Amino acid sequence: MSYVSVFTLSVLMLMGFIYLHTFSYMAQQTDSTIESEINGLKESYRHDGIPGLTQLIANRVSPESVGSVILVLVDPRLNVVVGNLERWPNVPGTPDGWLNFKLDQKQPGGETPRWARARRFRLAEGFFLLVGRDLHDLEMSRKAIARTLTWALVIAAVMALVGGLAITRRLLSRIEMINQTSHEIINGDLARRIPTGSTGDDFDQLSTNLNQMLDRIEELMEGVRRISDNIAHDLRTPLARLRNHLDELKSDFKNADDAELVEQAIQEADGLLATFNALLRIARIESERQPDYLVDVDLSQVIRDAADLYEPLAEEKSQTLEVAVPGTQALVQGDRGLLSQVVANILDNAVKYTPPEGTIRVNLSNGPLSVSLMIADSGSGIAVGEREKVFQRFYRLESSRSSPGNGLGLSLVAAVVSLHHAKIRLEDNRPGLRVVIDFPKRHG
Repeated sequence: MSYVSVFTLSVLMLMGFIYLHTFSYMAQQTDSTIESEINGLKESYRHDGIPGLTQLIANRVSPESVGSVILVLVDPRLNVVVGNLERWPNVPGTPDGWLNFKLDQKQPGGETPRWARARRFRLAEGFFLLVGRDLHDLEMSRKAIARTLTWALVIAAVMALVGGLAITRRLLSRIEMINQTSHEIINGDLARRIPTGSTGDDFDQLSTNLNQMLDRIEELMEGVRRISDNIAHDLRTPLARLRNHLDELKSDFKNADDAELVEQAIQEADGLLATFNALLRIARIESERQPDYLVDVDLSQVIRDAADLYEPLAEEKSQTLEVAVPGTQALVQGDRGLLSQVVANILDNAVKYTPPEGTIRVNLSNGPLSVSLMIADSGSGIAVGEREKVFQRFYRLESSRSSPGNGLGLSLVAAVVSLHHAKIRLEDNRPGLRVVIDFPKRHG
């Protein structure tokens, strides 16, 4: 609409200039024609006087009608001597003798009276001469020009609207294409790229630059992931050997204190092995974009099994574990082991951070398009600014890192959720945290 408004205003100004300039030119031509007529009558008056001028006017006009030329000669009492007007126009004139007046006579064909423009002169012996032109043709031309320019303005506005809509639609389609690709990349498809055309315009250049930037980012991220995976893989084997050696040495120590120190070293080694195994598992999950081993899994049964596993742990802390699942199957396409790990990781955090006498609720709703899993606790919750960060590897809410854990539990959850094309969000349970995962429903 801004484009249409500016374009229409520009055309309006141009049309106005053309109209004023053209009409002014036509009016000047009319005055020039009257001046030429006056010069001819002056010449006749100098040679033949009033009689000759009267005869010339009588030969050129008819008193019964008004043509394009207006000629009137009156005596000192303003009585018409000869001419094609019934009486002298009673209108004031300009200092140089120009008059604009309305013709009183009925026009040929019963037309309504028209306007005229003339110039008056005082002659010898008190006679007056009026020389002018009927402005009907000029008025018709002015109206025709106005109609033409008006239609031209309307057509220009319509063309501007159509052109504006076409340009806007093309621009928005290109922008929407970039936005859609960006959303797919944000959702985890780092291999996605913005389509480019063959026009080489600014959008193609922008798309090319963005694609090159994405290639570089993916290359750097892949390098970092590859290094971390290689470190985890290379260190896992010597750590396993070290753990086995420590286990063998434990039986050789007779002193209880020495045996306890070895046991602590074994536990530390087990923790490191668990961390490296989690890193490798996350890397494997993130590298599988379109797995072909997914099968129909009943989430209801997965939740029941996980609840049976964590219910004793919740009872030890005097916590209440409430589970509500539908009586029918809630089928999703996925990996049962990975889905069980997701539920277990979230329940483990809920039990860990819910205080004694607290409540943990697990709810599964079977909707028409999705299966929604909700696990809520009454613990301390997570601040809004921290909710996206907890899905990062090794990120922990405790800056001191004094409590058990490696900060990979929710990272694994996020990787599995992305693998299953689901959506996860963290909400305030007031008090506590509510984790909601929406799985696309498997229709069978």
